[in-house]
Amino acid sequence: MWKRRLYSVVFENDTRAGKMFDLALLVAIGVSVAGVMMESVESFRTAHPLLLGNLEWIFTILFTLEYIVRLLCVRTPWGYVFSFFGVIDLLAFLPSYIDLIIPTGNYFFMIRVLRLLRVFRILKLARYLEESRTLVTALRASRPKITVFLFTVVVIVLVVGTLMYLIEGDENGFDSIPHGIYWAIVTLTTVGYGDITPHTVLGRVLASFIMIMGYGIIAVPTGIFSVELHQAVQMKDARACPKCKTLESDRTARFCRHCGQALG
Repeated sequence: MWKRRLYSVVFENDTRAGKMFDLALLVAIGVSVAGVMMESVESFRTAHPLLLGNLEWIFTILFTLEYIVRLLCVRTPWGYVFSFFGVIDLLAFLPSYIDLIIPTGNYFFMIRVLRLLRVFRILKLARYLEESRTLVTALRASRPKITVFLFTVVVIVLVVGTLMYLIEGDENGFDSIPHGIYWAIVTLTTVGYGDITPHTVLGRVLASFIMIMGYGIIAVPTGIFSVELHQAVQMKDARACPKCKTLESDRTARFCRHCGQALG
């Protein structure tokens, strides 16, 4: 009985105690992530080493106790340990203990930022992860087209980068073909760092052509993915014919387009 009450507090938010637990944990996650972020600021880290160290261990102990409590109240502890949120919960405090036993410097620094992912559990946003399946479906469907598109882009930057190396030469900063390819990528993607620029008339003409082409190229993968995403959303809400199992994405359809069976 106590496990059930503890489970309702830790994993659910239907009760006042559950809501208070989620709120307290949300504050702890926010403050701990803020501490990790401030630790990356050298001036703040140098001025307040004791404060950051104490905060880190306070939250490490709190998250450790919370993890133990979750293990105690779940029906299958090992299932929780190897679940997605179980791994995230473990990584919330494990790097501190590893660093205590084997000093690792900042190697596990970024892992602690993963604590922010626990907000999905607290705010009960995990159900929205189901929507990611639609995005994955659209990405898989558009993968062949995007692969061909990326291959075309690679060929373009290779050709243009080589041409710029031949046109501009070492005296204008294009001292190698890889540098020319780097410039082509930066220009084609409309990033434009400006660290390497063409100086000859022919080089500037080619650069202008690549700049204009870049605007059109950016829209291609977006259009491909948008079409596939629209189709994936339609198929998600599609109804299956009870007779031939044909999927019907049109919500207004009353009969199966394949066999004429009435749709429920």
